[in-house]
Amino acid sequence: MSVYVSPEVQGRGIGRKLLEQLIVSSEGEGYWTLQAGVFPENINSLKLHESLGFRRVGLRERLGKLNHGPLKGNWRDVILLERRSMKAGV
Repeated sequence: MSVYVSPEVQGRGIGRKLLEQLIVSSEGEGYWTLQAGVFPENINSLKLHESLGFRRVGLRERLGKLNHGPLKGNWRDVILLERRSMKAGV
């Protein structure tokens, strides 16, 4: 899963609210695991995911590409995170 928030509105809690709703919705639908991939330098995203129960499970080498900035088009490593449902019966 991926959640992107425009740079103009980052830092206002929008990403947290979106992820929280995604967790509630996915558990309501019976999903047991959510997976996310985050570039290693995106510390804020890593902290946000971890604060919502995601854990780091690995590093995928040369898996993703940036679409902007000085590293545009370069293959990048991605940290793989997962969150297992804490809801009974899921």
